[in-house]
Amino acid sequence: MRTILSLLALFSLCGLRAQDYNASYGLESPGGEVNVHPTATSAATSQPGTDNRYLTRLNSWEQNGNIFSTAFTVPFAWINRQVFFRLEQASGEYDVRINGRKVAYNADGNAPAVINITKQVGEGRNLVEVIVTQPSPTALLESWREAPAPAIAGASIMSQPTMHIRDILVRTRMGEDGDASAEVAIVVKSDALNPRSSRIFYDLLSPAGRNAATGYKDITLDMRREDTVRFLARIPADSLWSAAQPTLYTLRVKTQHEGRDEEFVQIPLGFRAVTVEGKQMSINAQPVTLRVREVPGTIPQQEVEALRKEGYNTLKLLPGPVPEPLLDSCDRWGLYVIAQAPIDTRRSGESRKIGGNPSNDPRWKEAYLERTENNYHATKRHPSVIAFSLATRSANGINLYESYLNLKRFGDERPLIYPDGGGEWNNDPLLTE
Repeated sequence: MRTILSLLALFSLCGLRAQDYNASYGLESPGGEVNVHPTATSAATSQPGTDNRYLTRLNSWEQNGNIFSTAFTVPFAWINRQVFFRLEQASGEYDVRINGRKVAYNADGNAPAVINITKQVGEGRNLVEVIVTQPSPTALLESWREAPAPAIAGASIMSQPTMHIRDILVRTRMGEDGDASAEVAIVVKSDALNPRSSRIFYDLLSPAGRNAATGYKDITLDMRREDTVRFLARIPADSLWSAAQPTLYTLRVKTQHEGRDEEFVQIPLGFRAVTVEGKQMSINAQPVTLRVREVPGTIPQQEVEALRKEGYNTLKLLPGPVPEPLLDSCDRWGLYVIAQAPIDTRRSGESRKIGGNPSNDPRWKEAYLERTENNYHATKRHPSVIAFSLATRSANGINLYESYLNLKRFGDERPLIYPDGGGEWNNDPLLTE
């Protein structure tokens, strides 16, 4: 009887331990930013931060303590389409309520989050509330913050067709002749309850406006599934992206259902191949010397330009949110970026024992996996991002081992670094100045 009671007590404790961290729910799969437009002209001429018929930025919020609220309108034209709420960042974890109903929870306020709110909204006026958790349960992982006041930034409402573009991926491989083969993958998702078909058109334009690839593919998805439309393009050696020559192509995508155009997307893409042999990184098969400066994601663009003039060619980001405009600027200007996951546990010390650093505490495993994967997916499309850092000043342990292995499963050749890990195996070392 004593043995049975001991086992029951053990299982009860395990249940309590599992409740220490609440994982996110109600969110779309993480990915890069995708802004949709009603016409090709709108997609081609739209400026960053502007609205269109399918996208509304939410700039006016009412704050009551840790609760942010604002009204938005769902027009008649959005009926029979999907409606998404996107929030770029928050000062901590947060809940989202639509018209008084809780629909999602994001445990990583540093990462952009997208929530499908189609079922909770109706035509006309609606209300969205963001409730930032106070005090923060994950403050243990964010030693760079000093009791932050509740804050949010970068909110928008977007409408997409039932079968829509969710993400766009790029992979580049060098050929023996110095040119490269680029694979562009368009991730398409259906939120329909029945099989649905669409035609996906694509055009890849060189900086001179010439077609590097063009075509279309038909895709059919059954209930709430997603798949990927892929195409290949040959990229000449003199058109590859690098710090010395930050060449950007333009990808145009259109979806069509039953002969009717539904959404248009246009984004810049850079093609470059990253390899590491020993500690030496090569970009497009050419060795590079990384002259690194550690900076916050909030660094003003003029300071980025000043660092570039001083001879720095690589920015290693400090933990925290990474604004999309910063990465866009690095893509255009030719600066390499090491994207940093938002994990800094230095306040917990170096001990791996129970009650020590959370990097070796299995209760925090899901938090580490979520944060490192969010960081990867949000930044991976940018050609400027040449490496990913798992954490900073966070000792080492099972959670960082698992985070390393989890990211390796995506097959990305870019290195995963963790210089503060004591020289253990979950660090792909790089030569830097």
